[in-house]
Amino acid sequence: MSASSAKLANRILGGLVVGLIAGLITIAVGRAFPEFLSGAQWVSKEIFDPAGQIFLRLLFFVIIPLVFASLAVGVVQLGRLDKLGPLAGKTFGLFLLNMVIGVALALVMMDVVKPGHALSVEKREELRSSYTSDISQHIETREKQQAVTLSTIVEMFMPKNLLGAVTGQTRGSIGEVLPLILFALLVGAVGVGLADAKRAQLISSLELVNELMTGIVHYALRLAPYAVPLMIYSVVVRTGIEILLALGLFVTGVLGVLALHLFGTMSLWLKFMTKRSPLAFFKIVKPVLITAFSTSSSAATMAASIAVCKEELKVSPSVSGFVIPLGATMNMSGTALYEGCVVLFVAQVFGPDLAIGQQMVLLLLSVLSAVAVAGIPGGSLPLIAGLCMTFGIPPEGIAIILGVDRLLDMARTTVNVGADLVTAVIVNDSMPPESEGLEPVHERAQT
Repeated sequence: MSASSAKLANRILGGLVVGLIAGLITIAVGRAFPEFLSGAQWVSKEIFDPAGQIFLRLLFFVIIPLVFASLAVGVVQLGRLDKLGPLAGKTFGLFLLNMVIGVALALVMMDVVKPGHALSVEKREELRSSYTSDISQHIETREKQQAVTLSTIVEMFMPKNLLGAVTGQTRGSIGEVLPLILFALLVGAVGVGLADAKRAQLISSLELVNELMTGIVHYALRLAPYAVPLMIYSVVVRTGIEILLALGLFVTGVLGVLALHLFGTMSLWLKFMTKRSPLAFFKIVKPVLITAFSTSSSAATMAASIAVCKEELKVSPSVSGFVIPLGATMNMSGTALYEGCVVLFVAQVFGPDLAIGQQMVLLLLSVLSAVAVAGIPGGSLPLIAGLCMTFGIPPEGIAIILGVDRLLDMARTTVNVGADLVTAVIVNDSMPPESEGLEPVHERAQT
C-alpha cells in the first residue's frame, strides 16, 4: 500500500468512526428531544443522502465500460493457451475450482448467519422506503426473474437488442450486465485468434479504456472520506443501532469464511493434492500473507510471492513465473467470495432474499466479475453494484458496507495471494520434468 493509499484508507476508516459516533449521539439526544431526531432524519434524507450519491453515481458511471474492457482484455491477454499444454489446463482448472468453492462457502455462510436479518422487519422497511425512490422498479425486476427456465436464461444473456439492454431504458437504470459479460467474452475469444499486430492493438485499446475507468474510480475514492461519514450517519439515525449489529455480523461472517477458505480449503488441497504439510506451508508463506494484508495489493506482493515460491517452496521458475502473475489477475477467490456476501447482505436488508436458483447464477457471475475487478483498492465496488442491478437489488445499498470495505479488502487480498501460492505448489508437484522451459506469463495484477 502506497503512502497516499494508506492515508486515504485511514481517512475512510476515520470517517466511518465519525459518522457512527455522530449518529449514536444524535440518537441519544433524540430520545430526550424527539424533534431533534426528526430534524436530523430530514437533513439526512434531503442533504446527506444526495451528497453521498455523488460518490455512488461516479462508481455507477464506470460499470458498463469497465466490465466490458476488463473481461475482454483478460481473455485476449491469455493468448494461445493450447501451446501451454497441461500447465495451463491444471492452472485454470484450479483457479476455477478455487473461486467456485470460495463463493459457495460465502453463500452458505450468508444463508445460515443472515446478518441482514439482524434488522427488524420494520427497520428494513424504513430503510427500503428511504434509500431509493424507485425501489418498486427493482422489486418488479426481481420478481420477473423468479422463474428460471431455459428460455429466460437465453433472454437474460442474449437479448435481441444488445445495446438497448446494456444502456438501460431510463436515466435511473444502469442497464443489464449479463449480456455485456457474454459479449465481452465473445470479443475476447475472437481477439485471441487475431494476428499478433491486431491483437496488440486490441489489447492496447481495451487497456486504455480500463485506465480511463480506473481513473474515474480514483476520483470517486477521493470523495469517500467525505461521503462515507454522511451515508453512515444517515443510515444510523434512520435505523438506530440495529444497523451496527447487522454490519458487525456481516464483517464477522465474511472474515470467518475468508479464514475458513484460506486455512481450511487450501489445507485440504495441500494435504490431498501434494505431499506437503499445510502447517509447514503456511509457516513458510506467513511473511507473504502479512505483506498481502498490509499492502492490500496482489501486485505489490507478487515479487515476494515468486521469490518464496522459488527459494522456499522449491517451485520451478517456469511454474512460478506462469502461475503467480496469472493468479494475481484471475485467481480471485477472496474477491469473488466477498462479492457474493455483499450482494446477499444487501438483498437481505432490502428484501426479499434471493432464491436458490438466483444464488447459483450469482455464484457464476461473482467468479466472472472478480476476474474483471480493477487492480485498485475499492475496485470491486462498481462490479458489486452491477451484480446488484442484475438481481433487481438497489445498488445504492452498497453504501452500507463502504466503511468496512477497506478492512475486508485487506483480508480478501490475503486469501487471493495465499490461493495463488497453493495453486503454484500443486501445479508444480503434479507436473512432469519436461514441463520446464516455459516462459513466464506477465499479466496485469489486481487487488
